[in-house]
Amino acid sequence: MVRFITSLIFLVSLALFYSVYISPEFFPYVGLITLTIPVLLIINALVFFLLVLAKRKLAILPLIVLLAGWKFVGITFQMPKEQSDENGLSILSYNVALFSYSRNNGDSKETNKNIIKWLQDNPSDIKCFQEFYQDPTTPSRNAIKLLGTDQGYEYSYQIIEGKPRAKSYGLAIFSKYPIINEGKVFDTRRNNGVIFADIKVDKDTLRIYNAHLESMSIESENLNNLDGIKENYRQTLKKLKNGQVVRASQLGILEEHMKNSPYVNILVGDFNDVPYSYTYFTLKKYMNNAFEKAGRGFGFTYNKVLFFLRIDNIFYENPLNALQFKTHKEVDYSDHYPISASFSWEKPLQKINPEETID
Repeated sequence: MVRFITSLIFLVSLALFYSVYISPEFFPYVGLITLTIPVLLIINALVFFLLVLAKRKLAILPLIVLLAGWKFVGITFQMPKEQSDENGLSILSYNVALFSYSRNNGDSKETNKNIIKWLQDNPSDIKCFQEFYQDPTTPSRNAIKLLGTDQGYEYSYQIIEGKPRAKSYGLAIFSKYPIINEGKVFDTRRNNGVIFADIKVDKDTLRIYNAHLESMSIESENLNNLDGIKENYRQTLKKLKNGQVVRASQLGILEEHMKNSPYVNILVGDFNDVPYSYTYFTLKKYMNNAFEKAGRGFGFTYNKVLFFLRIDNIFYENPLNALQFKTHKEVDYSDHYPISASFSWEKPLQKINPEETID
């Protein structure tokens, strides 16, 4: 019986580890299954410990699983590293949730003032925003002026919904350095999409992608408490499945665009996907993740009851080197925490073959 259970756990674990490379377009529920990977790692560690105590040779099976699954440990938790004193290009990514204007509580005005003030004080060279809200008719809500032109930043703002001269929301990139080209990769005409900006940093040029992939489409009110999640679990599972499929399709468009980029790419944003996903592992094939290289702790970025999610990321290509990465958990004005990273590189910066991108 012990042999059967251990063997079953072994086979299921290896199958799950491989499933992160399967597109949800072919198997829609694969993204939900991979969420159990951390649990299986814990189970295998426990089984290994018990079998070693019992002096059973069968302990080799959970040991193989733990060795094969070690890559999932690195994307989940990072030990504190010595932070570099080197100054590099700094980038901030933040889903600002429309600057809380949609809130119907008395704290919305104060929250809005606080988030604007924090963003004005943040010294990052490049700032990327998802769910960016712009209202040029109201001075206190003219975010492009407050965060961009008044602060000495050039900007690229791509509207997803609304009109250019009226209230609108979309994706924005602000830069202290010149933006020499910009564009839209795609948008859903709802609230998701990807934009890019080519930014000239001294004599080098980088392409910055700002992404907001398909949302889970779960109402925030349903995530405020566990009872709401339980009551709507069937609907929630269906939305999670549909989101996985749409993100896989969006990822294909984004991949093709990045491969045709003439510059070294940095990809930031709200991916609405955890590290144990097809989205994450597809990007890891040819990009590095700043949290893995320079982060610490768990780096959770979601500010709701499901606090254990890391769905915001900063990916980058070689020969860039991540010096620092931080999740700003002290900034709780949105349902996401801001994340930031800084980079250095050997000059001149040259794009290299994608197959040689990963360290």
